[in-house]
Amino acid sequence: MCGGFTCSKNALTALNILYIVVAFILIGVAVYGRASALVTNLPIIGGILACGVILILISILGLIGAVKHHQVLLFFYMLILFLLFLIQFSIACACLAVNTKQQEQLAEQGWRRVANDLRLKVEETFNCCGFNDTVSTFRDDQDPLSCKTKLCCQYPADTDCECPSCMQKLQSTIDYAFKLCGSIGLFFSFTEFVGVWLTVRYRNQKDPRANPSAFL
Repeated sequence: MCGGFTCSKNALTALNILYIVVAFILIGVAVYGRASALVTNLPIIGGILACGVILILISILGLIGAVKHHQVLLFFYMLILFLLFLIQFSIACACLAVNTKQQEQLAEQGWRRVANDLRLKVEETFNCCGFNDTVSTFRDDQDPLSCKTKLCCQYPADTDCECPSCMQKLQSTIDYAFKLCGSIGLFFSFTEFVGVWLTVRYRNQKDPRANPSAFL
């Protein structure tokens, strides 16, 4: 029957294969989120990336435990998977709860840490100058007006031309990266909770092919 030992074993094996696919999706989404924002280096998105890597390792542990019906491996797999569920659920909720002001603060921290050549690359890519109105530039070896003159003004003498800040250009991209990582992370975190429940049931079932006198 479906609730029997064989069904639970096959379901847990299939679920761990699904986790490997999910892990690659999480890694891909996190990499896209960091690459699309270029310089922000958002720590929350990095947390999603770390969850994806850990999920791959846990899935391998779960596959071995499911195939061998190993009590010790299943116990540690269940424990680690539950902790990962809590972490990923918290990070996903944080991604969805971050408002525009907090996004700007996180992006500014990333802007301060990156090298000058990467800041220049962002300015050239998005045709912007500086981070925002209060943090115009952090390239100490360059005139604050140089990027404006080079990228936004048709004539070097025209200092009154408008040049948007990079935060204005990156705002929609950063917000989309947060929402995408949060939504996918939240959805797949519940599959990990299902995995914990399935592991508890499978671990307590007796293998009909095993020696009745053996513990494992």
